[in-house]
Amino acid sequence: MLKTIDTIPVSKIHRASKLVQTGAKVGINYLKYYGDKLVNTEDEAKEKLNKNNAEDIYDGLKKLKGSALKVAQMLSMEKSVLPQAYVEKFSLSQFSVPPLSAPLVVKTFKKYFGKAPDEIFDTFNANSVNAASIGQVHKAEKDGKNLAVKIQYPGIANSISSDLTMVKPIAVSMFNIKGKDSDKYFKEVEDKLIEETNYLIEIKQSKEISEACKHIPNLYFPKYYEEFSSERIITMDWMHGEHLSEFTAYNTDAQKSNKLGQALWDFYMYQIHSLKKVHADPHPGNFLISKDANLIALDFGCMKTIPLEFYIPYFELAKKENIQNPEIFKQKLVELEILRDDDSPEELAFFTAMFYDMLSLFTQPFHKEVFDFSNPNFFKKIAELGERYSKSTELKKMNGNRGSKHFIYINRTFFGLYNLMFDLKATEVHINNYKIL
Repeated sequence: MLKTIDTIPVSKIHRASKLVQTGAKVGINYLKYYGDKLVNTEDEAKEKLNKNNAEDIYDGLKKLKGSALKVAQMLSMEKSVLPQAYVEKFSLSQFSVPPLSAPLVVKTFKKYFGKAPDEIFDTFNANSVNAASIGQVHKAEKDGKNLAVKIQYPGIANSISSDLTMVKPIAVSMFNIKGKDSDKYFKEVEDKLIEETNYLIEIKQSKEISEACKHIPNLYFPKYYEEFSSERIITMDWMHGEHLSEFTAYNTDAQKSNKLGQALWDFYMYQIHSLKKVHADPHPGNFLISKDANLIALDFGCMKTIPLEFYIPYFELAKKENIQNPEIFKQKLVELEILRDDDSPEELAFFTAMFYDMLSLFTQPFHKEVFDFSNPNFFKKIAELGERYSKSTELKKMNGNRGSKHFIYINRTFFGLYNLMFDLKATEVHINNYKIL
């Protein structure tokens, strides 16, 4: 049982001091690492360092909740970029966060509805059943209906900008971001996180997406109740099922894998290509699997609109013939801001080659009618490529600040989607099925 939290550090100074404490722990871990290197191999020492750092950074971010923890979640999806220790620890941020205490929950309800939850619902469980990065879920009943009530942590919305300012140095050094215009990336994340804390936007998006995608087979959504929702509280149907990662831990039924994999793939392709707007948070906590192996999609707080000037070159680069044509390939890299006007000849050559490697591999599913997402070789190659570039001394000397700001959430969507497809072990996914639905 996770112990509950009665307060969340809200003031800038308090939150900053938490991050400073975390930084100090990381500093101590580095001292231990230098000592370890004298007695153990470099790899063993590094592994221990990563494990200790991951633990301390995660624990620090966990106490802060909000955007700091959201950054951890985003990093956990970059499985091929981060050392394994970070991935394991940060992916916990999707499930194991200490919940808010009952008095704090009641206080939040009174603020937004002028009433305690048990005055609104027939029954309301004050202990949360699920806690995530910016909110937690409670079970309630009204007029014979089982409901899920998501409550946002107090102070989260106001702390986003200052949290990101504090997390920025960590991100800058981890992802080698240099140059004055790197702010556009942080601005993109900040705007999206601020949007995610407005639950009125989430309700609107949830209703739009569930309506637009209701024709997709084997895919279900909860119904949302505006009369019991506000900008910090959302009420929806209680959906019965287990988290995708719980299901994939034991499932060996290939038929179920393919049915679910196809539903998930169709859901994403239809959003991206037909709606030009996508659920940009594809982690296992946002999907349930029902008893009869249908897919249930939850949580539409993070939706990314895909502008045409990005969509067109991005998907033109998914075509094999364009990747193979040096002139077109280079032209698209320029349109997507991957190659820059101020690049040196070395940088132009390096990044053209790097993106050729990445795209030749990453776009493979789009070059086939049917793709096997259970193939460990495909994912092993992605991981090896990520590993190779994360260790590249050449890359470290260059400006890693490149690519349109839209890459952040679109790449995150594809990374997350590919990982979920691999977890599901879907072997026969019809890539263009969404066109005939």
